[in-house]
Amino acid sequence: MKSSSESRLSVLIGTIIAMVGLGTIYTWSLFNQPLADKFSWSIGAVAATFSIMSFALSFSTLSASSIQKKLGIRGLLMVCGAGMGVGLMIGALSTSLWMLYIFAGILVGASNGIAYMTTLSNAIQSFPEKKGLISGIAVGAYGTGSLLFKYVLGFFLAHAGLVQTFLYWGLISMVLLFASAFLIKEAKAQAAPQKSGKQTQKDYTIGGMLHTKEAYLLFFVLFTACMSGLYLIGSVANIGVSLAGLDAAAAANAVALVAIFNTTGRIILGAASDHFERLKVIAISLLVTAGAALILSQVTLNFALFFICVASVAFCFGGNITIFPTIVAEFFGLKNQSRNYGMIYQGFGIGGLSVSFISGMLGGFAPTFNFIAVICVLAAVTALLLHVPGTKKVHLFSARKVQERSSSGD
Repeated sequence: MKSSSESRLSVLIGTIIAMVGLGTIYTWSLFNQPLADKFSWSIGAVAATFSIMSFALSFSTLSASSIQKKLGIRGLLMVCGAGMGVGLMIGALSTSLWMLYIFAGILVGASNGIAYMTTLSNAIQSFPEKKGLISGIAVGAYGTGSLLFKYVLGFFLAHAGLVQTFLYWGLISMVLLFASAFLIKEAKAQAAPQKSGKQTQKDYTIGGMLHTKEAYLLFFVLFTACMSGLYLIGSVANIGVSLAGLDAAAAANAVALVAIFNTTGRIILGAASDHFERLKVIAISLLVTAGAALILSQVTLNFALFFICVASVAFCFGGNITIFPTIVAEFFGLKNQSRNYGMIYQGFGIGGLSVSFISGMLGGFAPTFNFIAVICVLAAVTALLLHVPGTKKVHLFSARKVQERSSSGD
């Protein structure tokens, strides 16, 4: 028993270290202006790197489970650490946008996504009785990485220059992932404790999951949540300058604010989701996001109002992305969690990538936030109507236990 507890503690510590290193990518908006100034590129073209990174991150998760089976989680983390480090280091030497997109975008994003998915799933499987809390801690550490490295990378940018900052960033990320590989152990799949008289959640394969309407509706909800959050995160400093009239220094502080509330949302909403119906927590978060988006697009902003809206969107995005892995596990079982969540998680990358094109077509920040407000309301309604395949609906304040099968169940 003691050995098992120590093993799980080692997994948790290793997961936190890995997630801190992986979360550094959320500081990307710090680099938009320096890169644009250095190479005379447009801000939009440089900011597209983050959208490409997000898409590569989500798409790569589809192969995470297969790679883990071949290399083990420790080998996988070391390969991903090397990929992320090398991608950033070569990205530092990029002299063209396509090089930046390939190395800082695709290679860094793919390495990040594979490590993120396997590390998170491994942690959830190691603590099946505390899925929401563990997901909140793990994904909260991911957000903490962006907060810490906003200051670390900001310091390097000010004192060492753009190229050296990229090199340091790559090296630090590599070291953190290598360190986590020595602590994390492969989880043994365990079933969460069940109340007597309750049936265990069915374990769906990817094929079985894709035959349910719930899979596509969950994808839509996650797509919407990620589209709104990633749009803000990728360009928050530029949004502050454009919509709120902030100077560059004040707008840069929004990066830290996003990181703080992103992390806070992951921990608070992750823990809360163990006590309230998770999809209703998601729905409320989406409605808050819709309200903030409308204010950003329709109201004359001052410093305080801008930061309140930014904090709200970041808080809700962080919470939503934390709760979703557990929702997928409860809908489709723990056994194939990594593969199933990897499929639903495509909403993350497609949401981040598509909003760049949508913004371009709509003509800027304000009309894009109008669009985000509308689609967030639609996604909130969808979330309120969703429930586990083959179960009855439960009330908002029901404890988050496995739900009873309906008479028309499996």
